[in-house]
Amino acid sequence: MPMRDLHAIDDTGHALDVLPHAEVTQRLADAQSCALHALTPALGDLTQGAELMANALRKGGALVYAAAGSSGLMAAADALELPGTFGIPPERIHILMAGGQPTSSRMPGGTEDDSAEASEAAKIIKADDCVIVVTASGSTPYALTVAQVAQAVGAVVIGIANTADAPLFEYATLAICLETPPELLAGSTRLGAGTAQKVAMNCMSTLMAVKLGHVHDGMMVNLRVENTKLQERATSMVADIARISTAEARGHLEATGYEVKPAILLAAGAANRDQATAILKKVNGHLRAALAQL
Repeated sequence: MPMRDLHAIDDTGHALDVLPHAEVTQRLADAQSCALHALTPALGDLTQGAELMANALRKGGALVYAAAGSSGLMAAADALELPGTFGIPPERIHILMAGGQPTSSRMPGGTEDDSAEASEAAKIIKADDCVIVVTASGSTPYALTVAQVAQAVGAVVIGIANTADAPLFEYATLAICLETPPELLAGSTRLGAGTAQKVAMNCMSTLMAVKLGHVHDGMMVNLRVENTKLQERATSMVADIARISTAEARGHLEATGYEVKPAILLAAGAANRDQATAILKKVNGHLRAALAQL
């Protein structure tokens, strides 16, 4: 099938319910692709956002994700991946979601207007924190209240919205506008707006991890090993980077409590786990710089 011109797509849902089902699927997929074009003008801001996030963690602060509804689900999805993927301590990641994170298929809609709940939840925010506030409309009361509180205590606020004139941006240290087209299903921001939000946060948090030394040659060298699959992945990383056998890699991992970077340094000549850890601390956790020390 030839590529369609994404800029020529009818972004309204006119007669969506009477179109052939295959055409509906195609339109939905095309609209999602079209929404991703909103990231292009924001790439510089996303790069800056990654630095603000990394700097907060360097200073001992936390990352606080705050949102409601579909935006809250996108924010939570990014936040919950960070401890396992990049080894960031869970206590340094907070998720403020209107109504709390859902534990069933019911997600109340009215909680996004609850400014009192937002004020109470936002009491955890400290001056060294980086607060990522996400709202498609840019005017959700819960999100705005958290942003106001964060600004008042001196925290860095990254505001992400899908409209250029978002009130949220008044409280943002860094305003990231993802101006996505109108939704094919009017008002359903879990579609294009949500996709753009999710990819934007993926970009920021992954670049943040690169800046913190948690990525080496495209590998997650600071991952938390918690299951058999991740043991195998860690073993493969140590073997590949240190150019040793999987049996040797496994031995070094066992000696370091399955910490990948110290295991690689053991393979490269560090005398023991303590020396490997000391070298990593000296170079702020960056494996390439640590290997150069040896």
